[in-house]
Amino acid sequence: MKVFWRLLAFLAPYRGGVIVSFVLAALAMVTGVLIPFLIGRAIDAVRVADATGLWPFALAILAAGVLRLGFSAARRLVAGRVSLGVEYDLRNMMYRHLQSLELAYFDSQQTGQLMSRATVDLQAVRFFLGYGLIFIAQALIAIAVSAAVMLAVNPGLAAVALAPMPFVLWAAARYGRLNRPASQEVQQRIAELTADAEENVSGVRVVKAFAQEARQLTRFTATVQRVFDQSMVSTRLRAYYNPLIGFLPNLSLALILLVGGRQAVAGTITIGQFVAFYGYVLMLTAPIRTLGIALGMAQRAVASGTRVFEVLDREPRLSSPAGAPPLPAGEGRVELKRVTFAYESAEPVLRDVDLDVAAGSTIALVGGTGSGKTTLVTLLARLYDPTAGRVLIDGSDVRDVALDSLRGEIAFVSDDSFLFSATVRENIAYARPEATPDEVERAAGRAGIHDFFSGLPDGYDTLVGERGLTLSGGQRQRIAIARAILKQPRILILDDATSSVDASTEAEIKRALGEVMRGRTTFVIAHRLSTISLADEIVVLEAGRIAAQGSHDQLLERSELYREIAEKGLPDQVFLTRKELEAEAAGL
Repeated sequence: MKVFWRLLAFLAPYRGGVIVSFVLAALAMVTGVLIPFLIGRAIDAVRVADATGLWPFALAILAAGVLRLGFSAARRLVAGRVSLGVEYDLRNMMYRHLQSLELAYFDSQQTGQLMSRATVDLQAVRFFLGYGLIFIAQALIAIAVSAAVMLAVNPGLAAVALAPMPFVLWAAARYGRLNRPASQEVQQRIAELTADAEENVSGVRVVKAFAQEARQLTRFTATVQRVFDQSMVSTRLRAYYNPLIGFLPNLSLALILLVGGRQAVAGTITIGQFVAFYGYVLMLTAPIRTLGIALGMAQRAVASGTRVFEVLDREPRLSSPAGAPPLPAGEGRVELKRVTFAYESAEPVLRDVDLDVAAGSTIALVGGTGSGKTTLVTLLARLYDPTAGRVLIDGSDVRDVALDSLRGEIAFVSDDSFLFSATVRENIAYARPEATPDEVERAAGRAGIHDFFSGLPDGYDTLVGERGLTLSGGQRQRIAIARAILKQPRILILDDATSSVDASTEAEIKRALGEVMRGRTTFVIAHRLSTISLADEIVVLEAGRIAAQGSHDQLLERSELYREIAEKGLPDQVFLTRKELEAEAAGL
């Protein structure tokens, strides 16, 4: 019940529309109740051979029907507006909340699960709040008004007609109690199906490359089967209780025919009153069926609402302090003081790391897989908070400054830079949406990609496709570099930025990197010796600790791990140093 009341709170901004919907529903029901009454009076008029009196009844019935039509249409329009408004608010609230959650939350969540909650579950909530609630109210109003009229006309016959109603309420309550967990399990299975579908579409290239279509289809079919099996549990409940709820009013019809018919024959009531009562009972049939359907919608909404609130109730664990100041001006000095970090329920990835990086210098981070290189640079942008210790930029602890200000001074270029399904211009300008077309094109020129895109039929308005997969790896990398150049960050992080391209493309990208690195504090994560050469100083990480630190020559002498890395990094390869790259980029 707690979830139900929380769902109703989403209607608060639309309380006016909800009230109008209820009023219109009540008016539609009241005008509908008039019709059996008028039919009964008309039949009595015929019985006394007063044919001239039929015209007023016919016109009154027509007027009641038109009014009911108008009230029902208006109610649907208002309820639809409320329903769409609730959906609009819920989607924005869900997206805003997801954006506020820290990166660690998404590490433990499936994309498909989150997508299911943001689409399928929200849709179920929206339909109930916009329509199901009105259906329940309308059904209850119809039952109440019909019962009141019957009791006013003939209390004894009304008691007979309403005798099955307690059984209807019992069946509805039992159905709701049994269907709630079944509906919740269905929503969970649908979420698993969405996750599987999303994973298969995202990984379609791997599936096809290994010719595993049949295997994936088998796995997906098993997931679909689980959805089917669980849905059948809910369907069986619906198949039993909905017809039962719809059948019970037929008992009222039978009782009315038996008892009311005898009273009409005996003259205790008129034929018109008998027909009117019969009409009232018929009117109860549709609302009671609707009540069963609406209760099913309510159960699905509660099940979906539970899943939605699991996300909305998850408090952000990484946010700016209230009134946090922006990152103060500086040149980009970085300090890590006894920093330890561990992901949730895992061993520490970094242990007691002390590092002082001078402003404007370039540091290469090298080490084996899992040594903590990428984790270290993510702490700079406060994508995660250290478990212990402090991270300072220009003397300020990153936890004490505004997040948007901090991240606005840091740019990432990774080995698999993400591009949006948008134009080249929009992807480059993502770092600075207010940038002018000339600024975007200058950044692209400095990244060495301007000539290519300006030569395309649509130029910078060319769509790059989902994740930029219509472009080569080198082109995607240079767009990411152009994006970093346009941002003009204080700190630049290059995470294996050239590891996925060939040697020729690597040389071109490194020349572009020389442009963006000039005068900025830069962290280079690399495995290739040619990339490591860009650094002023090299930091060797091993098992989350700094194992060695110094220049290339110094480390060759005193670090066995670095010698191994250097040997694998093709020591005989000819490469340009950072100073040579900067000089070349400056045209010297």
